[in-house]
Parts: sequence; C-alpha cells; structure tokens
Amino acid sequence: MGKITKEMGIIEVIQEHPETIEVFQKYGFGCIGCAASRFENLEAGAKVHGIDPDKMVEDLNAAIKQ
Repeated sequence: MGKITKEMGIIEVIQEHPETIEVFQKYGFGCIGCAASRFENLEAGAKVHGIDPDKMVEDLNAAIKQ
C-alpha cells in the first residue's frame, strides 16, 4: 500500500499500517474496533468526530514514513 488517502477505509489503514493507531488515538478515535471502522472511510470518520480529514490524512501519512 502506498500513500494513505481519505477515501480509504479506517480498518484497511489500521490493518496495513498498525503504526497509525497512535494517530487515530490522538484524534480521539477510540472506536477503532467498532463496527463503523469496518465500513467508514477516513473522511466520513473524521467528519463524524469533527476532525479535518485532510489534516488527519497528513498525520497518518507522516506516521507511516517514520
């Protein structure tokens, strides 16, 4: 998998890049294991949590480059 995009599924990102879990936690995504994470993409999940999806995706991509 290459760059993370806001169209990708939450669970897809976590499964491919477990190092992103810290970023999700930073943004208050305590529901990483919940049912919504299985069908929501990053943009939808961010909006539900009142988060700027572009900023979150930027942080997720920074996490996988470390």
